[in-house]
Amino acid sequence: MKNPAEARLRAIVLGSAAGGGVPQWNCGCRICRLAWSGDRRVKPRSQSSVAVTLDGANWLLLNASIDLRQQVLATPALHPRGAGRDSPIAAVLLTNGDVDHIGGLLALRERQPLTLFGTRGTLETIGANRVFEVLARDVAPRQAVALGERFEALPGVMVEMFTVPGKTPLWMEEGEVATGIESEATVAVSIEAGARNLLYAPGCARITDALRERMGKAHVLFFDGTLYTDDEMIREGLGQKTGARMGHMAVSGPDGTLAQLARYPQVRRILIHINNTNPILIDGSPEAIEVAAAGWEIAYDGMEVIP
Repeated sequence: MKNPAEARLRAIVLGSAAGGGVPQWNCGCRICRLAWSGDRRVKPRSQSSVAVTLDGANWLLLNASIDLRQQVLATPALHPRGAGRDSPIAAVLLTNGDVDHIGGLLALRERQPLTLFGTRGTLETIGANRVFEVLARDVAPRQAVALGERFEALPGVMVEMFTVPGKTPLWMEEGEVATGIESEATVAVSIEAGARNLLYAPGCARITDALRERMGKAHVLFFDGTLYTDDEMIREGLGQKTGARMGHMAVSGPDGTLAQLARYPQVRRILIHINNTNPILIDGSPEAIEVAAAGWEIAYDGMEVIP
């Protein structure tokens, strides 16, 4: 464990893709075909999650990706440290009940002590499905946290969840679906330690004044990079929903992320949760060049960030 005086907030991107990953197991879209063929311009990516630590010994996972076991294998910092069963994963925080954010909880079922944080609504959603009881509550307690409540998720690491516009998880949709609303269904996370601040918002339908205010105080932002254009899935022939209908704002365009968050050059800005149709996944593409020129980075699995 590091000397407290030397400890510094650190983040590792475990997964950088949206649901399905890159390449998606059943997808032959243009970008997935490049990935399947081994084209080095397209890095394989697993489904989104970030791990953060202050001391290097205790880690907090931001969401539990379906690909979690693969991500742990690829991340030495998360490997068992001694004999018997042990893990440096001390806690998991869920930003919503999306299946690609909660499915990895099933991989943590081997009676490993950890704390599961989330809003009351998200934890009740998990509690309604008995399959998640394999994550035994006597060793992995669930702690509901109110929006706007600061709490210590790890020693010295203060966390606060706050709403961003979004929608209910896809698997819970019924009838007419409201999008762009602010509720417990979609939250972002503010993490503070050692006078450094990291914001994590893997899903966001639009920029609010409250988010802008937090941006002004942040050192690093991981932000929703799902689609480059709002109609991307439709144009690729892979669906009938726009990004807005899915609860995600586009990266490009006058109302997109690059334009809306152009005023924060002092913040390290990183796109994450990137769909396999998004051309920024192709290194050297015009879209990737545009993103870089705007001062943004594109997350990749294994990326390490020190705010």
